[in-house]
Amino acid sequence: MSEYLHNNHQEDNTITLNGRGQTTPIPDIAIIRLGVQTQGEDLNKVQSENANLSQAVIDALRQIGITDIRTFQYTISKLYEYVNGNQIDKGYTVRNILEIKINDIGQTGQVIDTAVANGANVVDLVSFDVSNRDLYYQEALNRAITNAIEKAESISQHLGIPVNLIPIRIEETSAAPAPILRNVAERAFATPIEPGELLIEAFVTAVFQY
Repeated sequence: MSEYLHNNHQEDNTITLNGRGQTTPIPDIAIIRLGVQTQGEDLNKVQSENANLSQAVIDALRQIGITDIRTFQYTISKLYEYVNGNQIDKGYTVRNILEIKINDIGQTGQVIDTAVANGANVVDLVSFDVSNRDLYYQEALNRAITNAIEKAESISQHLGIPVNLIPIRIEETSAAPAPILRNVAERAFATPIEPGELLIEAFVTAVFQY
């Protein structure tokens, strides 16, 4: 967005400026999506195998103290193979993805390895977030307003014109911040997962009179 001096009949002698603010909190929540995919020609057997493996994964996670577990996705798909241009029916694929939420992000690697050791063969992603996201976003928003005011003050000093540093209008222009995503591929046991920092940004457009 541009920043400019403005003068017309409706709003004389104004400056429109953009402000940006950031916070970088340490995540304290991990969300893991993993599960079991089975396939075969007999749908009942494939579903039964998937259900047994999925329950084994859930039971193993509960044994290490994980209780926030829910079904995120359950799908049944036809499986085909093409040979010399001909479609051959190979049965079914059943996919059951669980979403696991933990407040001790130090357990992330243990959760993944425990699930895999007990039958999970799909790990879709790991995401990290903060429990008090709104508080951090408000802090970033305040910094964005301060940033716009600092720009107005700088312009005032540079051009030698008095600028009222209390904006006559402020518009919040931020998009919703997204959590940190970590894709997890092939790995050995004792999976190391480092959450890093979560960047939360806020943007505003402020109008000042001079």
